[in-house]
Amino acid sequence: MLKGLGGLGDMAGMMKKAKEMQTKMAEMQDDLQHVTVVGESGAGLVKATATAKGDLTQLDIDPSIFNGDDKEVVEDLILAAIKDAQAKAAEAAHEKMGALTEGLGLPAGMKLPF
Repeated sequence: MLKGLGGLGDMAGMMKKAKEMQTKMAEMQDDLQHVTVVGESGAGLVKATATAKGDLTQLDIDPSIFNGDDKEVVEDLILAAIKDAQAKAAEAAHEKMGALTEGLGLPAGMKLPF
């Protein structure tokens, strides 16, 4: 294309790929908001639902765990369910990002900001 300019001749191609990546990233961000995961603790007595972006959307607590003497246990179960949901959300986001970067020919494990 532009002889004598080295790799600069591919600048238009690089810019096109960057634009495509930007569009795909925006689409993926929207998709992550619609993917939900459920974290659990206490054998399912506490369930936390979150989006793949990590936003907590719902908390379900089985009434059988409410006993005034077990306040700390209940709090621990709630925190554990939320942490489990957040970990699953991060994994779902990582998987979607991996699929995106793989299609663009980027190195495996390359982390891009969200």
